[in-house]
Amino acid sequence: MFPTILNAERPLSVWELTSQIKDLLESAFPEVWVAGEVSNFTRPQSCHCYLTLKDDRAQLRAVMWRGVASRVRFDLHDGLEVVCRGRLDLYAPRGTYQLVIEDIVPRGMGALELALRQLREKLAREGLFDPARKRPLPAIVRRVAVVTSPTGAAVRDFLQVLGRRWRGIDVLVVPVRVQGDGASQEIAAAIETVNHLARKAQTTADRIDCIVVTRGGGSLEDLWAFNEEPTVRAIADSELPVISAVGHEIDVTLSDLAADLRALTPSEAAERIAPDAEEWTLQLRQIERRMAGALRARADSARNRLDGLAHRAVFRRPFQRIFEWAQRLDPWNARAMRAMRGRLRLAHQRVDTTAGRLESLSPLAVLQRGYSVTRREDDGRVVRDTSELALGQRIATQLARGQVISQIVGLE
Repeated sequence: MFPTILNAERPLSVWELTSQIKDLLESAFPEVWVAGEVSNFTRPQSCHCYLTLKDDRAQLRAVMWRGVASRVRFDLHDGLEVVCRGRLDLYAPRGTYQLVIEDIVPRGMGALELALRQLREKLAREGLFDPARKRPLPAIVRRVAVVTSPTGAAVRDFLQVLGRRWRGIDVLVVPVRVQGDGASQEIAAAIETVNHLARKAQTTADRIDCIVVTRGGGSLEDLWAFNEEPTVRAIADSELPVISAVGHEIDVTLSDLAADLRALTPSEAAERIAPDAEEWTLQLRQIERRMAGALRARADSARNRLDGLAHRAVFRRPFQRIFEWAQRLDPWNARAMRAMRGRLRLAHQRVDTTAGRLESLSPLAVLQRGYSVTRREDDGRVVRDTSELALGQRIATQLARGQVISQIVGLE
């Protein structure tokens, strides 16, 4: 359709001309691919994206509606080289045309690859991949939670290897989707659920020792759920040690980098947590032989010592030493008795001497010789002078035998 051309007497209105240009522009470019550098990028609260595509000679306004923008996995920013698919649209209120973007990819790099690189750099700056924060696995794993698809080959390989190596580990399979929209959120929720169960465990039998996050191999798109931020953060925030066993040896996901241990395959994850029963049996048999040999050696040594003790004189004549000491004690006993008797005689002599001296000094002995002791009857004081007495006062005179009570009738 060509625009209507009128003369000066019948001019077109601005709206009529703009509408004709809009119809012509949109019909001429129903789909177009454009390469350029992103500039003036904005994302308001409406979540629509506005930007300008430019090269060294021209600029083109562009818009990406919210539905399309929500599907973009990488981070758009100024300076990024992109290739856009869309259609041209004329915005009548301003009389400007713009590119309505329906698909956008980084130039020279896939969208997923760019998103993976951007998220890896972001999480690395936060320290989620720091080796210092990784924890070792328990020395003995008794119970493990496996977050994976219950119908995939990964869980079958894991259980097969685990059952072959060691049957003493309980396995709790937490079913999740491992690819597609929403799979990352399911995996993150499963990891948090396992940690919640571990925190509520009341007995050793309920305890969960570690988590295995696994799936089989596939393309970058198939493994993308293990590169998304919810999964990676859930692994990094887990209180339980996490083993990541995603894909094959050549596949490295962000979950592998955030996990405490990376296993190249689901089978290797089983090998890392389960000891080899045959190897342990061999080691236990070797320990058994060493213990038996050590016990025999100790028994032989004890038997030799016992034989040596049995031939000693103290065991053949156990009272001999007692008799010998008794013989040695007899002379000491006689000497002690003689010494005690001598000490007693000396003590008797000393007592007799002291008694004689005391007898000679005793007042009673003086009284026996005809002397007496006079005391005042009222206070018992010994009378030494007549000045201590008064007429009519009663006195008591102590004789060698008996006492005389007198009354003072005169003093000279």
